[in-house]
Amino acid sequence: MFSIRQKLMLGFGGLLVIVAVIGVMTIVQIRHLGEAIDVILRENYRSVVACQEMRESLERVDSGIVFTFLGADADGRRQIEAGMKQFSKALTVEMGNITLPGEREKSHLLGEIFHEYSEIVHRVIDPSRPLEERRAEYFSTLLPLFEKIKGLAQEILEMNQANMSEANDAARSQAASAQRRMTIAILSCAVVAILFSLLAQRWILDPIRRLIDSANEIRRGNLELVLNAGSRDEIGRLSEAFNAMAEGLRRTRRSNRRDLMRTRQALGEVFKALPAAIAVLDLEDRVEVATEPAETFFGLKPGVRLKDLGYEWLTAMERRAQDEGRVVEDTAAEACIQIFRDNREYFFSPVVVPIVVESGRREISGTAVILKDVTSLREQQELKRSAVTTVSHQLRNPLTSIRMSVHLLLEETLGPLNARQTELLLAAREESERLAAIVEELLDLNRMESGKTLLDIESVSPHAMVRDAVEPFLAEAKDKGIALAMTVPDGLPNVLGDGKRLQHVLANLLSNALRFTNPGGSVSVGAEAEPGMVRVAVTDSGKGIEAEHLGRLFDPFYRVPGQDRPTGIGLGLAIVKEIVKAHGGSVGVASEPGKGSTFWFTLPEDAGPETTAVNVA
Repeated sequence: MFSIRQKLMLGFGGLLVIVAVIGVMTIVQIRHLGEAIDVILRENYRSVVACQEMRESLERVDSGIVFTFLGADADGRRQIEAGMKQFSKALTVEMGNITLPGEREKSHLLGEIFHEYSEIVHRVIDPSRPLEERRAEYFSTLLPLFEKIKGLAQEILEMNQANMSEANDAARSQAASAQRRMTIAILSCAVVAILFSLLAQRWILDPIRRLIDSANEIRRGNLELVLNAGSRDEIGRLSEAFNAMAEGLRRTRRSNRRDLMRTRQALGEVFKALPAAIAVLDLEDRVEVATEPAETFFGLKPGVRLKDLGYEWLTAMERRAQDEGRVVEDTAAEACIQIFRDNREYFFSPVVVPIVVESGRREISGTAVILKDVTSLREQQELKRSAVTTVSHQLRNPLTSIRMSVHLLLEETLGPLNARQTELLLAAREESERLAAIVEELLDLNRMESGKTLLDIESVSPHAMVRDAVEPFLAEAKDKGIALAMTVPDGLPNVLGDGKRLQHVLANLLSNALRFTNPGGSVSVGAEAEPGMVRVAVTDSGKGIEAEHLGRLFDPFYRVPGQDRPTGIGLGLAIVKEIVKAHGGSVGVASEPGKGSTFWFTLPEDAGPETTAVNVA
């Protein structure tokens, strides 16, 4: 059995032989045609031209003799001399190009007669002889020689012309023969090429096509396919290797199935033991595996579709995780899910994690829904809020009594005070006022977090809001050598909010900005429109805040470590956040160490002239 290489060599070798034969035949034929053309050009054409030149030059000699008879001796002699030279030159060419039988004898005879003719010409044109005598010799002797020379030249010319015609016929015959042979050779080459193409399709293309079809079948999952090798050439060996590959894939698939089943069983057992509510979903939102808490609290049982459970919020989060390819989590307090079970209240925080098959291609194969049990955290928050409220209320009455006592002592209604006593009472009053402010902040924060604060919502002009907030701080900024400016463009829409609460927000942000800005620095308050909202920002040129602290600035009781300025207990920004959230806005901060900070918040635009009182529940 031939290999593909041998088959290709056989096919292309046959074509090469045909091409070589055609080339050799073409070279030989061209050489024969060249020889025939050389006969025409070299052996005959030169003789024909020489004979024509001899006839023409002889005519000029005869015309020159006639000129001398008519009295034009000088012109006649010049023409005779030129004609004689041209005839001798042409005769020399003819004598050197003898190629035909009998041509040499005629050429020698022509030379002898011309020699005789030349001697008589000199006597005929001799002016010393009488004209009548010269004329008589011309007609009696010279003219017959003239005719004889012309006749011999014509005979030699016709001999060469006849040979040229024969050579031309032979060249045409060779050309026709070459054309026939070339046509036969080309047709033979075409037949061999077509035959080789058919054999190549049978030997190579058809087996390769079968391999492609088999590869597509395997791609579609049909690993049971077996190819028939059919031959022992490279295609046959490739088919055997293909079958071996398919067998290896079948073994691998069986092994992977066993591993997958084992992994699924182990995963199911592990999931059952997990205390958290976790469910794995496929791309069609169908639950594949779930923990016992997920089944108990949310009904996320294997085989159930998420949308059939009525959790629209969870379905939306799951879609976002698939579309965006990232973890979707809502950490807001109100985002917790409240579940009542066995006369107990539970809270869960949802997180949806996309399951990525290949990290490079980011191909999503499903999602994992994690429902964090934050019941204990919520209970701790409620306990803390209750404790803070209780302590704040318990401190309020004694603190009021202390403040009143200090006030009465400072008024000296109970007797005069010395300088040291006055100094101590002033310090006590300052600290008691500070403590009273902290208690009020705690109570205010607690009321806002519990939804018991009533907001007086009205239409507020951003320009007036910022102006009223900046004016109380102008003197303080001037004393500290800080430039305080407001940049609120005209035409901003009004916002909906509680004017007093918003003044509290801006006052807190401005006091912080002035506190942490060195003399010579600047603080600015600006506002700009956003889609459906108005954004207000307070920017300072202070020392800035490290990035690691930015995420916790609005948490209650959090203070940035290492501050060299006197600050409170960390409730100001927390209250700012709660006020803004109660208005339906959001807060944020951008800061870079050494380049200052920008604290901003957004408020909804005023959609109408309505004024309402809204509970922040």
